[in-house]
Amino acid sequence: MQFSSGRALREQPAHAVTFFGMSGVGKTTLAGLLQKHDWFQYSVDYRIGTRYMGEHIVDNFKREAMKVPFLRQLLRSDSIYIRSNISFENLSPLSTYLGKPGNEAQGGIPFDEYRRRQAQHRQAEIRALLDVPEFINRAKDIYGYAHFVCDSGGSLCEVVDPADDNDGVLRCLAEHTILVYIRGTASHTRMLVERFRNHPKPMYYNPAFLDAKWAEYKALRGVTDDRTVDPDDFAVWGFEQLLAHRIPLYEAIAERFGYVIDMEDVPGVKSEGDLLDLLARTVDADVARRNSPSAGSAA
Repeated sequence: MQFSSGRALREQPAHAVTFFGMSGVGKTTLAGLLQKHDWFQYSVDYRIGTRYMGEHIVDNFKREAMKVPFLRQLLRSDSIYIRSNISFENLSPLSTYLGKPGNEAQGGIPFDEYRRRQAQHRQAEIRALLDVPEFINRAKDIYGYAHFVCDSGGSLCEVVDPADDNDGVLRCLAEHTILVYIRGTASHTRMLVERFRNHPKPMYYNPAFLDAKWAEYKALRGVTDDRTVDPDDFAVWGFEQLLAHRIPLYEAIAERFGYVIDMEDVPGVKSEGDLLDLLARTVDADVARRNSPSAGSAA
């Protein structure tokens, strides 16, 4: 959805928004606020962890439980039940399943297994994003919600091609929602890196980017055996590389398919009206920019 003016956006009888951007910029904060104002909240990561990767996650729990003789016997006799308690607020079961590649003694998993799980996540994320139109309809048909907000994961930019006007996922999202990139700041990026150093966590990488960075990391560290890689050290190094890789992709998505707001604007949004005001101003500014003489000459 792209609009000729902020007024045209306001006059929509039903609003549907997809927020995207880096971790911590305010996607979930805005989605949660809108939910309180009678919007249906759709979490892509929650959909991935329940509908599309739920069995993989639980099977991994069971593999670990089977290593414990006491639990092994109970599992084999169907005496206990293991499930994931994933929620909008707690996505740890999903990130734990993805894992970190490297030395198993240090909590890593073999690189081939890591790539296999990454591939599972890629397909799951694509399918969860393509489910957005269905959930817009379900939200209205079943629950009576007129408005819809999609809280996408930080890896949205890794499963699409912003340079392709016919990218299936981006076309789907752009046709059914207004795509809004929440742009971070340099200080926020530094904060993310520092936070990640203190608490490294699993991430999703585009497969070509992952293979290139895995080889680059091993060369930098002088490592020849995948099994000796420090998983946390790679995670921190890879995260910094990932941030630099993602920002231009987010910008390209917004330029071709949507709009940009700044994370500094998020704290000022206290209500649905505040958000619609911000989006209307953003649309008007974007229309003026695209219609300016300098934009025409640049094209």
